[in-house]
Amino acid sequence: MFAAALALAAAAAWRVGDFLGGLKSRSLRPVAVLIVAQPIGAALLGIWVAIRGQGPPGSEVLWACVASVFGTAGLIAFYRGMAAGALSIVAPIAGAGAAIPVVWGLAHGDHPSVYQEVGFVAALAGVVLASFEREHVRFATGVGWALIAMLAFGAYYIPMHTASQGDFLWAAFVFRLSSLTLVASAWVVLRPARAHRADLPVLASIGVLDTGGNVFYAASSARGLVSVVSILASLYPVVTVLLARAVLHERVHRSQELGIVLALVGIVLISAG
Repeated sequence: MFAAALALAAAAAWRVGDFLGGLKSRSLRPVAVLIVAQPIGAALLGIWVAIRGQGPPGSEVLWACVASVFGTAGLIAFYRGMAAGALSIVAPIAGAGAAIPVVWGLAHGDHPSVYQEVGFVAALAGVVLASFEREHVRFATGVGWALIAMLAFGAYYIPMHTASQGDFLWAAFVFRLSSLTLVASAWVVLRPARAHRADLPVLASIGVLDTGGNVFYAASSARGLVSVVSILASLYPVVTVLLARAVLHERVHRSQELGIVLALVGIVLISAG
């Protein structure tokens, strides 16, 4: 029960942070957002690790480096998708990546319930419906980036779960340092326009929330099964869609609305199973 609560806390922290990041990515490049947000999270985790005074665990924590590649790529794609299209469409598609750790679990002996099987079908149908604009019979804007985010986020959960078994705090710290290295490298190559001083409070909040989500997920992974905690952590589309509707007053086509609902229902059924 405690592992589930931690996973849900990760979902809430991640998606409030990603909602803010998606909004900022409409005026700044995603790398420009992350180059400010990431060091803040790394500094906070570094202080926590130093105060606790425990050394790193075994070599399994290095799986967090692999997770950082998927997580960072997914976050950039997610930001690009939300900057280009409707948040209430991009978020459910990205959230459908919850099926990936379930498939991983199945390959390693897990047996899904009837609820989960129905959830798989609902999530897939939701992704298809939400991805197309019916009037023009084409992919909705931002869907391509959302599909990349879906695959990357889904792949992130598996190595991060492995890395967290020895020490969840060190796993989160290694993940953040690795992610920061990737972002800094991209920033050196791309040289995007820098953020303005007025942007700093929001960017700092993004860094705190995203890092908090990583810590919550790592902590839940140390206590629960990957097929359970990863899906609960993937409930973030609920938060993002509600924020997009309440704050941005987003409206989409009826068929896309049905797709959004199906994707969200699919995620809930998978987690309930």
